[in-house]
Amino acid sequence: LTADFDVGGWQEYYTATEKQVKKIDLPPGAPVNAALGILGITGLTAYFGLFRIGCPVKGETVVISGAAGATGSVAAQIAKHVLGCRVVGIAGGSVKCRFLVEELGLDAAIDYKAEEGLDKALRRCCPDGIDVYFDNIGGEQLNACLRRMRRNGRVVMCGAISGYDDLGSGKSSEPGIPHQMALAIVSSRLRLQGFIVLDYVKEYPSALQEIASWMQQGKLKNAETVVVGLQNAAQAFKGLFTGSNTGKLTVKIAEPSGQSKL
Repeated sequence: LTADFDVGGWQEYYTATEKQVKKIDLPPGAPVNAALGILGITGLTAYFGLFRIGCPVKGETVVISGAAGATGSVAAQIAKHVLGCRVVGIAGGSVKCRFLVEELGLDAAIDYKAEEGLDKALRRCCPDGIDVYFDNIGGEQLNACLRRMRRNGRVVMCGAISGYDDLGSGKSSEPGIPHQMALAIVSSRLRLQGFIVLDYVKEYPSALQEIASWMQQGKLKNAETVVVGLQNAAQAFKGLFTGSNTGKLTVKIAEPSGQSKL
């Protein structure tokens, strides 16, 4: 597995130096793909976002947007099955919402595509408010959750995929944080904090050890969508922005092998 984020690309073969690769030790029964997902950067992002920024405790209500996606699905499982929180996931489509409740065991799921408004749905699923909001989407989903935050609530600013298409265009199709809500952030003592997973690189080994242990205990599932064939990589990448995947989205270019084909 390449250890340098500035090398490699969409290709079948790659020549690397010793310093650019590292050995991955997976727990028994874990698929090789897990090193790119729950036992890779995806899982680490969910882990540090929760434990270093959100800091939820047992019994608190945690809401996660993009909950059926790569990072969201891991964060949701950790919050529910490791920390003992009440977890509500926001996703697009009934299939993803059933996946969150029936497969991952969340307490509730909100289909933002089917709801007339997120405010009403959040009041229904979070009658006592939200303690921790793990934001992968931004835009109106962020604003709706901010309106339901309890005093001293924490917002994990992990991503803002709803606005990625407009980056560099000079425009924004999503609403910003309204002035009145900004005042409410102050009066409710809310904390909104962004982070980059590379901030915690020295803690990766211990974090991965914990995640692997939770997998072996049956607390976490490796959710993924695998697209076969390098020729389908561009379409798969486009699917990241249209919500075509459940869990981590990867492109399979060959069967796993312990030996080089070169």
